[in-house]
Amino acid sequence: MKIAVPKERRAHERRVAATPETVKKFIALGCSVLVETGAGEASRITDDAYIAAGAQIESDLKTLLGDSDIILKVQRPLLAQDNLSGDGDVDELALFKRGAILLAMLSPYANTAAIAAYAAAGITAIALEFVPRISRAQSMDVLSSQSNLAGYRAVIEAINVYDRAMPMMMTAAGTIAPARVLVLGAGVAGLQAIATAKRLGAIVSATDVRAASKEQVESLGGKFVMVESEEVKQAETAGGYAKEMSDDYKRRQAELVAETLKKQDIVICTALIPGRKAPILINDDMVHSMRAGSVIVDLASEQGGNCTLTKPGEVIEINGVTIVGLFNIPSRLSADASVLYAKNLLHYLTPHVDTTTKNVNFNWQDEILTASALTHAGEIIHPAFKLKQEQ
Repeated sequence: MKIAVPKERRAHERRVAATPETVKKFIALGCSVLVETGAGEASRITDDAYIAAGAQIESDLKTLLGDSDIILKVQRPLLAQDNLSGDGDVDELALFKRGAILLAMLSPYANTAAIAAYAAAGITAIALEFVPRISRAQSMDVLSSQSNLAGYRAVIEAINVYDRAMPMMMTAAGTIAPARVLVLGAGVAGLQAIATAKRLGAIVSATDVRAASKEQVESLGGKFVMVESEEVKQAETAGGYAKEMSDDYKRRQAELVAETLKKQDIVICTALIPGRKAPILINDDMVHSMRAGSVIVDLASEQGGNCTLTKPGEVIEINGVTIVGLFNIPSRLSADASVLYAKNLLHYLTPHVDTTTKNVNFNWQDEILTASALTHAGEIIHPAFKLKQEQ
């Protein structure tokens, strides 16, 4: 089996889908690994490091993709329509051979047209963000590994533009009060943001629609802020994600957040609902009620943002409040993000490699595979998108 690791070509993407460590392990499984020239440069991995691990370096993208059985990527491949919109300069998918296996974060809900293109190309397309949150899939969970880093980096980005100190400082000249940090959404990213802000000496509070988050927040030293309601008991899916709440609950939660925001210095927004636009948690009036010098970091900017005034991809200031809406926060920690992501890929593929034949032998009864595979053998097979196609 030939595994290809192309260079990521989408804007703001600095990660790579394999490291020298995972290359060695794939080779030990009986695979050969081809890495595109310069694929790891933005993650501080040289071509020589890949060669030392046993990989071959390939400069021609057509040869790299056309000869490979498995393609490992961070983001979805470029299509012809991406080139027309200015997002790329090559149709990567057109270079894949039929029957190839693609593993990447494919953003299926935001790019449904691409799913039909994968089926037409005859590839097995696997969306890694669809890996279910079950015990044996924890090591494959790209959302958790990348969100963990995003939560940490969000606090660092906030400090970068915050013009005061985070911890309490007692000096002969006087005492500096600690910063107050509010984290909206206590998932993986939110919990890491809480832990990071606490380590830096801030007074931290957090809110989430899932009542189960209360214990987690408090175990990290944060104060939990939430509207008590019967609806909260059903606010979490079987996969551990937040559900969308009723309009009445949203209104009451917004009122509570509005009052809490007035006393905060830094707000980290992390709330996302799979397959939907990011929920609005901070509106214009709330921003204007915040103190001058306050900071909002919106990790949901690429899905519309949790704040109505967020400008995706930009850092702006409104009424003295800085709003950070940077794209692809995990990529700003590309070296570590690539290490974790590459291991996620390795753990996903390893159980399916037949060590006798050295081929990938998918077990289509495996719930991890059936939950994450979008297309196979020229058809859309994922239930969520197959149904839409039939309709």
